[in-house]
Amino acid sequence: MTFADPPTDSPAHELAVDCLTAGIEASLPTRAVERHCRLEGETLTIRDTEYDLSAYDEVLVLGGGKGSDHLAAALEGLLGEKLTGGVVVTDERTADPDRVTVLNGEHPSPGEGSVAGASAVLERAAAATDRTLVLAAIAGGGSALLCAPAEGLTVENLRTVTDGLLDAGASIDEINTVRRACSRIKGGGLAAAAAPATVVGVLVSDVVGDDPAVIASGPTVPTETDPEVALAVLERYGVGSDVRSWLADAAPTKATDTAVDNHIVVSGRDAIDAARDVVREAGYEPCVLSTRIEGEASEAGRFHAAVAAEVADLGDPIEPPAVLLSGGETTVTVTGDGDGGPNCEFALAGAVDLPPDAVLAAIDTDGGDGSTDAAGAVVDASTVTDPTTASDVLANNDSYGYLDDRGALLRCGATGTNVNDLRVVVIPGSRHSFASGRS
Repeated sequence: MTFADPPTDSPAHELAVDCLTAGIEASLPTRAVERHCRLEGETLTIRDTEYDLSAYDEVLVLGGGKGSDHLAAALEGLLGEKLTGGVVVTDERTADPDRVTVLNGEHPSPGEGSVAGASAVLERAAAATDRTLVLAAIAGGGSALLCAPAEGLTVENLRTVTDGLLDAGASIDEINTVRRACSRIKGGGLAAAAAPATVVGVLVSDVVGDDPAVIASGPTVPTETDPEVALAVLERYGVGSDVRSWLADAAPTKATDTAVDNHIVVSGRDAIDAARDVVREAGYEPCVLSTRIEGEASEAGRFHAAVAAEVADLGDPIEPPAVLLSGGETTVTVTGDGDGGPNCEFALAGAVDLPPDAVLAAIDTDGGDGSTDAAGAVVDASTVTDPTTASDVLANNDSYGYLDDRGALLRCGATGTNVNDLRVVVIPGSRHSFASGRS
């Protein structure tokens, strides 16, 4: 994985980009399957659980999400001819498995492709028998890419409510609460459709805390739905009038008794750990702030800059030369009409208060920040020469254009994984000389 023309103004910029690159590469499904899955004869082991393939007439890969095609290809590479077939739904293809059909849906809001893809997945699941092993390849983004509206709702209803919640800065937990209540595939719907097959979730986590019920709204996690809770979310943000009307008349649903093994094979922690290794190899001291940072992107950016200033000025909580690392998922409350995503807003807000010589970089590991073609950005204290202008840009949610004009954007295209945000702040020290020749 490489970034197109990344900023390399200093060794600190290079180190920041090296950390991001290592984080994405460690998070690729191919690497995850290599780490956590193995096949010995007829025994498939996923993490610590064994599955006897001789007990099944067919082995399928079914699912969706960003990088689900990459995950399907990795499982196919492991299983070879033992894999019968399957269907996954993604937005941008990053792999072409031979035995698994890859369909395209829409993200971050669902569209007709998402509905067609979910229908294909459910149809294939419904044909499974008690001698079928379903490997459910589920990744972040699957909430939009696998769209099966409940009876009485349309994809347009779900698209409108999703757009409204995203623009309002709702958390992923809140959005998924609504999605589960309005769907036939989420909240364990895929597992229920595949019964009486054996269903095993192979999950790429893009959520804080790695809760399988939250990843892609939990197609393999039987979950009770409470329309009143979902209705309260929509009323809180004042969006989705049609869906609110539907929820007002909807009845709660109980979780099915479908038994599912769910295995998280890669998460944001893997990206952080790989970046930390790069930091140490460069002779810097790493400091992991958290893998669970959420909230408004610009506020999180200012917080990281404040910690960097504390490190540079007082050596607290760590002595420079040092690198701060964090993960999680920030959001943006949209009030303007510009272009940008959470990581670009994070970077621009952080640049305003960065100490001299420090470099801040932030990306979404799937390669797309919001609806832009940038994964994120790399900035330093010189990125912002007029804080008032930067404040106006942030108020208009136009960080993309501002950073593009300054050559600060990072572009790499779809990466084939999705473990959410990865952030790096490099604080050089006068006592340190950068190692050269890193790749």
